[in-house]
Amino acid sequence: MSTEIKVPIFPESVTDGTLTTWHKKPGDTVAHGEVIVDIETDKVVFEVPSLEDGVIEDVLVEEGAIVLSGQVIAHVTKDSKQTVASAVVVDSVNEVAQVNQDKIIVAPSAQKMIDEQKLDIKQIIGSGKGGRVLKEDVISYLENKTPKQQKSTATNPPEVDGNGERLEKRVPMTRLRKRIAERLLEAQQTAAILTTINEVNMQPVMTLRKKYQDKFEKTHGVKLGFMSFFVKAVVEALKRFPEINASIDGDDIVYHGYFDIGIAVGSPRGLVVPILRDTEQLSVAQIEQQINDFGQRAKDGSLTLEEITGGTFSITNGGVFGSLLSTPILNPPQSGILGMHKIQPRPVVEDNEIVIRPMMYLAFSYDHRIIDGKEAVQFLVAIKEILEDPARLILQI
Repeated sequence: MSTEIKVPIFPESVTDGTLTTWHKKPGDTVAHGEVIVDIETDKVVFEVPSLEDGVIEDVLVEEGAIVLSGQVIAHVTKDSKQTVASAVVVDSVNEVAQVNQDKIIVAPSAQKMIDEQKLDIKQIIGSGKGGRVLKEDVISYLENKTPKQQKSTATNPPEVDGNGERLEKRVPMTRLRKRIAERLLEAQQTAAILTTINEVNMQPVMTLRKKYQDKFEKTHGVKLGFMSFFVKAVVEALKRFPEINASIDGDDIVYHGYFDIGIAVGSPRGLVVPILRDTEQLSVAQIEQQINDFGQRAKDGSLTLEEITGGTFSITNGGVFGSLLSTPILNPPQSGILGMHKIQPRPVVEDNEIVIRPMMYLAFSYDHRIIDGKEAVQFLVAIKEILEDPARLILQI
């Protein structure tokens, strides 16, 4: 008797998906809960597990095909006599990874690359939870090998080796990359985007952080970063300017009485923006913990659809990549986004004297259809004043 393997039921906002990778082929044994196939939507990747121990009877859809919710894509035949060779480990967030014979935990996407490239798993250092080997660990390993050893993968374009060859590589855009392109173009075409820029003296925040970071980490088990200060400052400023926490829906302006802040995070698949819900109710430690968790799970692709959907305002930090100044693009239907940048020592005038301070440029892009320039400038000034005097966060002044 066989069991049907079906495409997961997608949320209403997702119409279909692309079957990207089969981890098993007909005749392979599988364990209950072991990932059989990856299905990529324009928001997340769904890992489809087997519902029982058995053998893959057949696969009905090829890699690269478009699939719909509930569509049957394979059958698993239950075989009580079959000894399943591979084990699985399921962690606290229901993420499934394979365990090879050397007892090294390997994500399915990483295992596929290891098999394709015929690599020695013992030479690859895992950066995931519990030493899990992730796809980006394999990519990093390949990048660090000598040019003669390195083989091209879908995520690594070929390099010119200096012998005059003009190399090219054509790789289809992922659904996420397509969706990012669509949303960026949509934002440019439908919103009246304007950007105002200011700079902030980061010395007060840096001094406060240096004074308490060791005790903070011992108490809360997470490092004290800069992002939590910016999240708190943004929430306080949004309370003063509710139109910036609003969005346009047809001919209506929707004012949100809550503060769901999106934090832009880079991932191997592209930019994702997980949401900190009800941020006004979170402590600094809770914000840091959630951001750290988002960053880790963005790397291994385990963010859920709910976690990257919605939001009333976004923050992006190009400074971690060395950006000195940029103009961020809105994340529709949100009406505002704050861009953080590199902290750099610069001469500034204080009390008619030139001093060196660690300065950061802040860029606030907003939808001019519902936010006037005056409010936009005042909003950014409020963030600047709060960060330059962090006591305001405690006193809420």
